[in-house]
Amino acid sequence: MSQNRIKLLTLAVALLFGGSLALAADKLSMGDSRFIKDTANGGLAEVELGKLAAEKAASPQVKEFGKKMEQDHSKLNKELQQLASTKNQQIPDKLEGKQKSTYDRLAKLSGEKFDREYMKTMIDDHKTDVDKFKKQADKADDADVKKFAAKALPTLQQHLELAQSTGQQVGAATQDGGLKGLVEKAQDKVKR
Repeated sequence: MSQNRIKLLTLAVALLFGGSLALAADKLSMGDSRFIKDTANGGLAEVELGKLAAEKAASPQVKEFGKKMEQDHSKLNKELQQLASTKNQQIPDKLEGKQKSTYDRLAKLSGEKFDREYMKTMIDDHKTDVDKFKKQADKADDADVKKFAAKALPTLQQHLELAQSTGQQVGAATQDGGLKGLVEKAQDKVKR
């Protein structure tokens, strides 16, 4: 073999293996990949629901909470998009599944009923999010995913605390929706 052929063959092998090693380095575990996709869908929901709250809520505190969700989750979504891009992950750009159903359900409500249901949803969602992000911050396989989760966690914990205090103000802090929620459920049953 000529020297040029050997060099060309060596270069081809290096590119072949180097390229596959680079692809392997960006390959995420199923758990990390699922976390990114779920977080993207949840983040979109937080932004859209925040806009809805700013428009439909009766309580000024709920309106402010909605605006904060829109702002904070828009920022987190941008960071997540950058992470997903570097990891070759496709993420949703519109609401899907449970988040779409939740949006549709809340969009039909208004006033105090919207306030209670929205805040109950925010409390439940942020409890779940805090748990997921704690887990990923501790146990994600990918260092960048772990770093993203750890960085976002304090914001989500703050959101949970704010959701609980705002929810308490509008009667949504308990599982049953508070006293107002119980009275409303009883009135709905009487109407049927």
